[in-house]
Amino acid sequence: MRAVVIEDVRAQPEVREVSAPFAPDGGVVVDVRATGLCRSDWHAWAGHDDAITWPHVPGHELAGVVSAVGAGVQRWRVGDRVTVPFVCGCGRCSWCADGDAQVCPDQEQPGFTHWGSFAEQVVLHAADTNLVALPEGVDFATAASLGCRFATAYRALVARARLTKGEWVTVVGAGGVGLSAVMIARALGARVVAVDRNPAALAVAAELGAEHTVVAVGAGVGGGDAREAGADGTDDASTVMELTDGGAHVAVDAVGSEQTCATALLSLRRRGRHVQVGLLPPVDGHPRVPMARVIGWEIDVLGSHGMAAVDYPGMLALIESGALAPQRLVERVVGLEEAAALLPGFDTASVAGMTIIDPSR
Repeated sequence: MRAVVIEDVRAQPEVREVSAPFAPDGGVVVDVRATGLCRSDWHAWAGHDDAITWPHVPGHELAGVVSAVGAGVQRWRVGDRVTVPFVCGCGRCSWCADGDAQVCPDQEQPGFTHWGSFAEQVVLHAADTNLVALPEGVDFATAASLGCRFATAYRALVARARLTKGEWVTVVGAGGVGLSAVMIARALGARVVAVDRNPAALAVAAELGAEHTVVAVGAGVGGGDAREAGADGTDDASTVMELTDGGAHVAVDAVGSEQTCATALLSLRRRGRHVQVGLLPPVDGHPRVPMARVIGWEIDVLGSHGMAAVDYPGMLALIESGALAPQRLVERVVGLEEAAALLPGFDTASVAGMTIIDPSR
C-alpha cells in the first residue's frame, strides 16, 4: 500500500510503497477513505511524543471501510463504514468499562503509538471498544473531521466545561478545533469571542456565529512562537475582558502555546473555566502559565483529551439533524503527496478550516 513515511524526527515525509497490514486479534484493518491533517500530526513529526518509533506513518483522525477482521471481534464485519476516536482504549480496564476510554492507561493512538492513517490502510485495535458506525448520511470527509478536532471540541464544551446557554466563551485559535468549538458553542446557545492572528480564519469564525473576533497581537495565536510585545497574551485578553463585560465564563486554548494558554486564562472572569485542548510542549522543562490568576480568581483548569466511542451517538445525531455541520469546516482535500509536503510547516500554516487527505488521490 501507499503511505506517508517519516524516517526520523523532523525528516521530510515521503510517499512510499510499504507492506499492507493484517488484522490482529481483536482488531481490524480499515481501508482509509479520508483522514485529517492537523497540528497534532505536526507535533508527532517534530518529535514531541515519546511513544513514536521511527520510521513512522502519521495520521490519527480517519474514516473508512472495514476490509479485514481479526479473531475475537464480535461487532464488526467487512464492509462496515466506520470512524474511530483518536484515543483508542484497551477494552480491558475499568476506565474502558466505564466509558472513559479517552483516559485508558493502556491506550493506543493511531499515528502515535503505531502506524497511522496517512496511508491506504490502517490497523485499529480493540475494535469492539473503539470503532464507531457511520450513519449513511455522514460522508467520509465529514467523519474524518470528527475524530480529533470536532469530537475534542464537543466533549471539551459539553462534558468538561459544561457550557450553558447565554455564557461567554473565548476560543483562542481559529483552526480546525477552534472553529469546531465556535460552531458547537453557538449550537449550545453560548456567545463567542474568537481570537486568532489570521483574519481569514476569523472571518470563518464570524460566519459560524462568533459575536466578536480579535486579531491577536502576537504571532503565537494560531501558530508560531511569538516573543514580541503583547506575546504574553495580556493585550488580547484585555480586549476580550472589555468585550465580555468582565471576562468569559469559559475559555478554550485550541492551539497549545504559552501565549495562547495565557490569553485564554487571562480572558476569564473570576471563577471561570479554562479548557486546555491544544497540546502544550514544555519550554525549558515546563510551560509557563499564569497560575497566580488561576489561584487568585479560583479558575477551574480542565484538560480535555478527545472523546470515547460510547459518546459519539449524541454528537452524530446532532450532525444528522443538521444542528451541527462539521462539513462546513473542511477547507480543502489533498492527496498523500501534498500532505507529505504540507506537514513540516503545518504549525505556522494559515488555514481557515480543516485539511482532509484522500489517499486515493
